[in-house]
Amino acid sequence: MTAKGNHTEGDPVELLLRSARDEAVSEEFHVTGVMMQYYEVCKRELWFASRHLEIDRDNASVVRGTHVDETSYAEKRRNVSIDGTIAIDVLDDGRVMEVKPSSTLVEPAKLQLLYYLWYLDRVVGVEREGVLAHPTERKRESVELTAENVEWVESAIRGVHDVITSDSPPPAEEKPFCESCAYHDFCWSC
Repeated sequence: MTAKGNHTEGDPVELLLRSARDEAVSEEFHVTGVMMQYYEVCKRELWFASRHLEIDRDNASVVRGTHVDETSYAEKRRNVSIDGTIAIDVLDDGRVMEVKPSSTLVEPAKLQLLYYLWYLDRVVGVEREGVLAHPTERKRESVELTAENVEWVESAIRGVHDVITSDSPPPAEEKPFCESCAYHDFCWSC
């Protein structure tokens, strides 16, 4: 892949679809749900993650999120890995569930879930509805892949491509949640 804005195979959405379908492409392009979340939260975090810079797994926010994800609704959902690219939780009724410890960053979580629904629809050929759950707040929200949400997902895919193919990270931007970010020390020391 080339630098930002100069896509070797045209539209990154088409490149992703061709890569996911194992069609011939000059360079593969895969996007995970976490990448979509990072794109919405912090593009710099996305760039670091795309370079396989390991986050601090002992970070309190990471530990809390992992615990909530692993213990909530455990008896009602099963984890399904698709193409080694996305891992989704499927409820007994077939809906796709995304569990987050807090609704503080609801838009990134919603984009992540919408990406899973988009991937299932566009790559696998399966239409599903989603549920975004915040068990510590006892909140649930139904999520559907509407035409407007498809545009949001595909725009984000293009944005993810631009960020991860850039030679350098986007500039650091101070955000209210930077202090709790697992990349905080690394991000602000560069």
